[in-house]
Amino acid sequence: MLRAVLLLSLALVAGCAVGPQARDSVASYDFGLARADKEASPRLQHDLVVAAPVAPAWMDSTGIYYRLAYQDASRPQAYAQSRWVMPPAALLGQSLRARIARASNAAVFTPADGARADYALRLELEEFSQVFDAADRSRAVVRLRASLIRNRAVVAQQGFSVERAAATANAEGGVRALIAASDEAGNALIDWLAANMKK
Repeated sequence: MLRAVLLLSLALVAGCAVGPQARDSVASYDFGLARADKEASPRLQHDLVVAAPVAPAWMDSTGIYYRLAYQDASRPQAYAQSRWVMPPAALLGQSLRARIARASNAAVFTPADGARADYALRLELEEFSQVFDAADRSRAVVRLRASLIRNRAVVAQQGFSVERAAATANAEGGVRALIAASDEAGNALIDWLAANMKK
């Protein structure tokens, strides 16, 4: 009798482990491990403060957003069972700051460091979503605006817009395409910084 009760208890515990939890689990994504940059040799020669990107209020969550352009592109929606580990602006800011640091011979700071630097970079994230042009066809859209500041004056300002086709029409496909588009935007941003950060 005792053996039967023990076996029943074990079966119930095992059932809980593979039951609703497995079906209801949420997939969390970040940008993964750092990928090789376009150029190994540092090209930025000045100290730079990189502020965290600002983003629209609707993006201030961990949701992975998509738009159904073939129905109503003005309605961003979030996947129910997939999310980022932090809001997209924070993830993108972290990735861009690390990429800029790898491309620099000088120091890269955040505003919280309280350090003085030759230049400051402000970023506005305008769009970061998976856009469906049809039920089975989507693309990642990353749009941001950068302002390079020196001595409280704007030295240069530039918008960056990158689109990448998603391999699959789901959250995972959107994530992979958004990461690839972010990498491309990061490379373009560094090219732009190298061209505009002068002595």
